[in-house]
Amino acid sequence: MSESCLQIQSLIKEEGVLELSLAELEMPTPKAEQVVVRVEAAPINPSDLGLLFGPADMTTAKASGTAEAPIITAEIPAGLMPGAAARVGQPMPVGNEGAGVVVAAGDSEAAQGLLGKTVSAVGGAMYSQFRKLHVSQCLVLEDGTTPEEGASCFVNPLTALGMVETMRREGHSALVHTAAASNLGQMLNKLCQADGVPLVNVVRKTEQEELLRGIGAQYVVNSSSPDFLDQLTSALSETGATLAFDATGGGELASQILTAMERALMAGGGFSGYGSSTHKQVYVYGGLDRSPTVLNRAYGMAWGIGGWLLTPFMEKVGMEEVVRLQQRVAREVKTTFASSYSQTVSLAEALTLDAIHTYRLHSTGTKFLIDPSRG
Repeated sequence: MSESCLQIQSLIKEEGVLELSLAELEMPTPKAEQVVVRVEAAPINPSDLGLLFGPADMTTAKASGTAEAPIITAEIPAGLMPGAAARVGQPMPVGNEGAGVVVAAGDSEAAQGLLGKTVSAVGGAMYSQFRKLHVSQCLVLEDGTTPEEGASCFVNPLTALGMVETMRREGHSALVHTAAASNLGQMLNKLCQADGVPLVNVVRKTEQEELLRGIGAQYVVNSSSPDFLDQLTSALSETGATLAFDATGGGELASQILTAMERALMAGGGFSGYGSSTHKQVYVYGGLDRSPTVLNRAYGMAWGIGGWLLTPFMEKVGMEEVVRLQQRVAREVKTTFASSYSQTVSLAEALTLDAIHTYRLHSTGTKFLIDPSRG
């Protein structure tokens, strides 16, 4: 191995500028319970973009440097700088998850047992050519699984599994999911079909409807249709779904889902001034729409809206349950939890204006994969 390696870093400067660059670091040396992974695949998830871009206005992004050592800068609105104060002057590595081959290991039995294995890993800083990790952060992939196939073994699969497990633990029997044509949405569809869980998919475009129906989705409704609320109410009446996971966050969609749930519950029932007594819950887990969340309270008094994130869910259910879920992901990484990517780029190619313009928009069918071993 060489004596140094490259890593994407995000830096916020005092003058209100975001700078993205490739940092050259010393090759990591593992301690007893650690390994070094040569990273060969790391996805760009929506959850990575918050750290990568911070509060910067990426429409102001400019490129400099060279093709091998690119530098991207973008302006940060003055009003947003106070919220980024803790980051000023600190280069931040990026990349929640990835996969590769263990090329060095500490002297513990657990670490030595991973040497030469293809593993999926979580722990941040995965947009690096080499990443030092504790053995507990690695998931050994089954023989024949490539790093690309195992790159997205944590965030999306465990989020999908976490949604279904949350449904069960909170006493619901079916789900609603928005932005449902995403990689995560497609994964959730396959999971719910495998586990017999009714799933109502909310999308924005006709082609997204067709995509989901093509993989077997039974209930797909389009939020841009004039009769969206009627379609949604009908699907909720059939499935009995009273729990939703909303990736958009802003606007009226969460409120519309609660309204449709109430209509479905009250259909054919007697009148009550307080509405249905069945609790209806929407969890916001993303922020595709950054506008305020608007609630038009037309759904009685038995309802809730809150935030949901994978890490708190994992802490709540405990490590034994998390390991069980991870083992299922490893078994089904080529089927239920398979991910697809529109483009694979090197570290340097990920820091080009064209690439950034595409992957920062979270559009369906434009998921990028970084291969740090390229170049």
